[in-house]
Amino acid sequence: MTSRAAATRYARALFDVALAERQDLVQIEGELTAVAGLVQGNEQLKRALVHPAIPASRKRAIVEQLLSLSPVSPILSRMLLLLADRDRLVLLPDLADAYRSRLMDHQGIVRARVTTAVELPADRVSALRQGLTDATGRRVDLQVDVDPSILGGAVARIGSTVYDGSITTQLEKLKQRLVESEVAGA
Repeated sequence: MTSRAAATRYARALFDVALAERQDLVQIEGELTAVAGLVQGNEQLKRALVHPAIPASRKRAIVEQLLSLSPVSPILSRMLLLLADRDRLVLLPDLADAYRSRLMDHQGIVRARVTTAVELPADRVSALRQGLTDATGRRVDLQVDVDPSILGGAVARIGSTVYDGSITTQLEKLKQRLVESEVAGA
């Protein structure tokens, strides 16, 4: 099983138990993201928690120390200790991402990323968000990026679906059609 798949299973378990116990799902997401960020941002801590030569008992002690300094919800605390005991703390970043995705799905929110050639004014971003909301039937968490290499138009990614309306892609398609018509005519 890949680490991403394992992290997704842990995230699903954490989410399902939190939901069943009527815990604050958003608070748990914030705490999990903060812990994962703390570990990722501190190279020595990260090394201590993920290095295979360090025994799981030592990793658990480190996690217990962290939890005593900065308490988190009991359910997340249990999950972190479980990960330490199983020597799976390396999964923290993927676990946080998977939990966030599960929470967004539960809330009816979908992530979208739109890339344009130029920066869009706020009213255009709002209109774009509304259009994507109408198209998906869900609230949209929109990230807008600027990439001048697409020349114009936009590329929208919603989950694994890509809508490519960039000038660059349109020119490539036109070029391909011209090449195909030359080959067919020859």
